[in-house]
Amino acid sequence: MADKTPQESSARVATRIDISKSGLTREQMYFIRHIEVEQLKKKTQMLRTRNVVTGLAIGAIVVGIYGYTFYSVSQEKIMDEMDEEAKRARLQGPKTGAN
Repeated sequence: MADKTPQESSARVATRIDISKSGLTREQMYFIRHIEVEQLKKKTQMLRTRNVVTGLAIGAIVVGIYGYTFYSVSQEKIMDEMDEEAKRARLQGPKTGAN
């Protein structure tokens, strides 16, 4: 299992080629590099899509928290109403030296 050398296979697709040791032609080297570049483009496109989706999700959460904060702050009118009631009660109450 710790052996890093590839096993020989009768399947043509599954065989690994050591580019530095095998005698490949210039066209074969170009083809291999072309395929590697295409695979890299495909992987980066998939990662880019995933990153955009993640960014949008995080942005939606931030906007939701921001909106909820404004909504909850607007609910603090209840405290203002209670202060007004307390002020009216003080004004309508008996006048003493402590008031």
